[in-house]
Amino acid sequence: MLIWLLLWYFGQSTTLTGGLNGRLCSFQRQGRNKTVNLCGSLLQQRNVPGCKQEVLEQAPMYVAVMTYLGFGIVTLFGYFRDFLRAVGLEKCHLAQEREEQKDFVPLYQDFENFYTRNLYMRVRDNWNRPVCSLPGPVFDLMERVSDDYNWTFRFTGRTLHNVINMGSYNYLGFAENEAESLKTVADTTLRYGVGVCSTRHEIGNLSIHEELEELVARFLGVESSMTFGMGFATNSMNIPALVGKGCLILSDELNHTSLILGARLSGATIRVFKHNNMHSLEKMLREAVCSGQPRTHRPWKKILIMVEGIYSMEGSVVRLAEIVALKKKYRAYLYLDEAHSIGAVGPSGRGVTELTGVNPADVDVMMGTFTKSFGAAGGYIAGRKELVDYLRTCSHSAVYATALSPPVTEQILRAMKCIMGKDGSAEGIRRIRQLAENTRYFRARLKEMGFIIYGNDHSPVVPILLYMPGKVVAFAREMLERKIGVVVVGFPATPITEARARFCLSAGHTRAMLDQVLHHLNEVGDNLCLKFSRRKHDLSRASLSEETDS
Repeated sequence: MLIWLLLWYFGQSTTLTGGLNGRLCSFQRQGRNKTVNLCGSLLQQRNVPGCKQEVLEQAPMYVAVMTYLGFGIVTLFGYFRDFLRAVGLEKCHLAQEREEQKDFVPLYQDFENFYTRNLYMRVRDNWNRPVCSLPGPVFDLMERVSDDYNWTFRFTGRTLHNVINMGSYNYLGFAENEAESLKTVADTTLRYGVGVCSTRHEIGNLSIHEELEELVARFLGVESSMTFGMGFATNSMNIPALVGKGCLILSDELNHTSLILGARLSGATIRVFKHNNMHSLEKMLREAVCSGQPRTHRPWKKILIMVEGIYSMEGSVVRLAEIVALKKKYRAYLYLDEAHSIGAVGPSGRGVTELTGVNPADVDVMMGTFTKSFGAAGGYIAGRKELVDYLRTCSHSAVYATALSPPVTEQILRAMKCIMGKDGSAEGIRRIRQLAENTRYFRARLKEMGFIIYGNDHSPVVPILLYMPGKVVAFAREMLERKIGVVVVGFPATPITEARARFCLSAGHTRAMLDQVLHHLNEVGDNLCLKFSRRKHDLSRASLSEETDS
C-alpha cells in the first residue's frame, strides 16, 4: 500500500514540478511517446543519409517502482531530519532568516530548499568538481573530501591526472592550447587587448567583429548575422525583441531554460507542444489560427515556433523538415536554436539544416552559440538582413551588453575558418568526420552492451539511462575512481524515473580513449546492474571493432 501511495504522490509531482538546467520549469510535462519518428515522410522523400526511426526504449516496471520507492524513502528521512533541525537536535548549515526578520516576507522558501538540504547535499560531491588544467579530451582534477557529509569540502593537495573528459561540449576539440594553433589569437590579444569595455553602439565595434559576422553569414548560407557576448543572453534577450503581447509562442516541452526565460520576458502567450511531436504541434497551430486570441478571438500578431537542433539532455534531433512544412502551411515563424548542433552535425558542420536537407532561408531566426563546437564564448542570431538590422537597434543584448572580447572573437574566426577550409587545410573536415565516427562507434557499442540510451544516431550527446537515484551517485563515484569524468543528471532536472549519465563525444577522443571508457562502462554496468535493455544486439560487429581513427 505504501509503494502505491508513493507512486501516486510522485506521479503527481512530476506534472507539477518542472526540471532545472534547461527543462521547462512550470509547464505541465506531457507523456513521452515510445516511438519518435525523427525523419518523417518529408525526410524519407529526400533520402537523408542515416535518418531512421528513433525508438525510446522503456525500462522494466520494477525499475520505475524501485525508483519511486527510493525517492520516497529519502523524502521521508528528509522530513524527519527537518523535524530534528526544528527542535534543535541537528544543526542546520543552510542560510536562515534572522530572528528579528521573522515578520518580513520570507527570503528563503523553506519547502523549495527541501531537495537541496536533504537530497542534493548528500551527493553534491559529484558536481562542481574543480578542474586545474585545460578541459580537453583529458584533464586534471583537484582532489577534495568532506568531513560533514558534503556541507563543506577541503582539498587534500593531491591532483587526479589524465582523467578522460566525457562531459565537455568540446565537440570538435577546438578548446586546445597548442601554441601554433593559437598564434593568431595571441597576436589579436597583443593588438586589441583582452576586452573592449564598451558596447558596440558606442566605441566597442571592432573590425574583427564585423569580419566574424560576415563569416558566420557565409558559413550558414544566410544574408546577415549578429554576434553577442553570451550564449544564454542571445536567447533570453533577443526573443523579447521579436515577440510581445498579442503574440503566441509554441515551445517544445524540452526547450532550454534560455529559450523559456526569453519567452517569459517577452510577455507573449506561451503554449507547449510534446517533444518532437508533429501532431501536437499542428493541433496547436490549427487551434491558434482558427480561434485566435483568448476572449477577443482576434488573430495573433505573430505565431513563433521555438525548437532546438539537438536537445542537450535527450540527444534527439529536431524534425526540422516537417516543422518547416507546418510553419509554411500555417504562416508561422520559426526560431531554431543550434547551440549543440552547429559545427557538430552535417557533412561540413553546418548543423541540422544541412543534416536534414532544409534550406536555411526557410528558417526565420537561426540562433547558435560559440561555446561548444568553436571552443569559445558568445552566440549569434542569423537570418534576413532586415531581421538583423532590427535587432541591432532593438535588442537589449545589442544595446547594453559589452562586445565580444577580441581574443575570443579571433578564436571563433580561427575555428570557423578551419571548419570551412579557409585556412588552407583539411583539418576542419577531418575533425567533423572524426566526431561522426566516434559518435557512431560509441553509440553502437553501448547498445551492444545492453544499456538503454536515448537520442539520434548522429547526435554526439549520448544519455545512458540509470533511473534509480542511488545508482546515479554510485555510477559517478565509481567512474571517477577509474579516472573517467562523467556528468550525471537526476530529478528534478529530468523526469523522476529517467535519471541518466550524459556523455558528450569529441573529435579529440581517440579510439583508445573510447575503448577504455567502454571497458569500464561495461564493468560498472555489470557491477551496478545498469544494463536494462531487453533488446538483442550483435556483439560481433567486425565493422565497428576493426575501425581505426581517421
